[in-house]
Amino acid sequence: MKVAYLVSRFPKLTETFVLNELFAVEKQGVQVELYPLQREKTAKMHAGAEIWVKRAHFTPWFSLPILRSNLEMLARKPGAYLRTLVNLLWATRGSPRFFMGAVAFFPKSVHLARMMVKDGIQHIHAHFASHPTAAAFIIHRLTGIPYSFTAHGSDIHRDQHMLKEKTAEAAFVVPISRYNRTVILQASAGEYAEKMHVVHCGVDTQRFQRPEISSNGHQGAKILCVGTLHEVKGQTYLIEACRILKERGLAFTCHFIGDGPDQAALTQQVQAAGLNGQVIFHGRLDQQAVLEHLHTADMLVAPSVPSKDGRREGIPVVLMEAMACGLPVVSSRISGIPELVEDTLNGLLTEPGSAAAIADAIECLDTRPEYRQLLGQAGRLKVEREFDQTHSASTLANLFATGGQA
Repeated sequence: MKVAYLVSRFPKLTETFVLNELFAVEKQGVQVELYPLQREKTAKMHAGAEIWVKRAHFTPWFSLPILRSNLEMLARKPGAYLRTLVNLLWATRGSPRFFMGAVAFFPKSVHLARMMVKDGIQHIHAHFASHPTAAAFIIHRLTGIPYSFTAHGSDIHRDQHMLKEKTAEAAFVVPISRYNRTVILQASAGEYAEKMHVVHCGVDTQRFQRPEISSNGHQGAKILCVGTLHEVKGQTYLIEACRILKERGLAFTCHFIGDGPDQAALTQQVQAAGLNGQVIFHGRLDQQAVLEHLHTADMLVAPSVPSKDGRREGIPVVLMEAMACGLPVVSSRISGIPELVEDTLNGLLTEPGSAAAIADAIECLDTRPEYRQLLGQAGRLKVEREFDQTHSASTLANLFATGGQA
């Protein structure tokens, strides 16, 4: 089976789940070709990404080959070409982001259609229901190659323009949670339930394990928070929780891994709270460096919240990674997270945006080491049973081969 993977940008440091899935699906015997819509400009990438950078089919925004592909397609299939463009623009009307994306990516998508036919692609799989799936929609319309897409979080929560049309023409759809499945079905007026196959973004449970002997090397709890510094990640509430914990006299350090648009505001919040030295920003780190922090942390906190513009996380992969390492986790009762973190059974859940509840959960874990260990062990078992990367990749490979009939 020769499958084209369509992604928005590559190599993107925050999308380890895409990189890991590429390797895992190939291990299932699927021949994967990678077609990023844009090349991510970055000086830092995960180990293994370089291999895919060399293999990836990068294309510019515009070139003579892209112009030739569009002129040839317009000459050979004028009806399909024009109907697809009109349908795309009509379905995205009312959404400036999707409408402009349709205009910008249409010529490139037509060129990718020509490339995929030449490369013998049998199926297209897009990650995220936004621009990559729109490109898959275009390519399918022009070539007949079937497509599917994985729906993660904000790609279906924030803006649902064209979601029904994309779902209608897909061979199958892969929501990463039951919650996302419900969101897509609601956007599609209850249709296409037979196309939905929930497949969790899994993690490598062999790689993400707790070493037998570990020490955080610090006095007090080492709290870890990994993710883009953005409103939807809820870091501001964790910092406020740290201020509360300091007032209570709890010894701790809180480590943030990642960068993003909220970095300046969060740094200022730390300074205003008098938490310098206790709250540490590490910036972007690769997967190996994150793993080393997981090995020395006492707990991981992912305080996700809905953003003002409607963003919601799906199920943060870092929660799976931490739980696979046997770490107790604290997260929010929101979207698909409760499908992974079962409150008081394998982790602790708080109401989104409640700094006091986050502080209480951290203090509970810090003062009850045996309970912390029990939650960590239960979390590891949960990931092994339901969020293992090999199992998820096997399910995807089967869906590719059967066109979603598995």
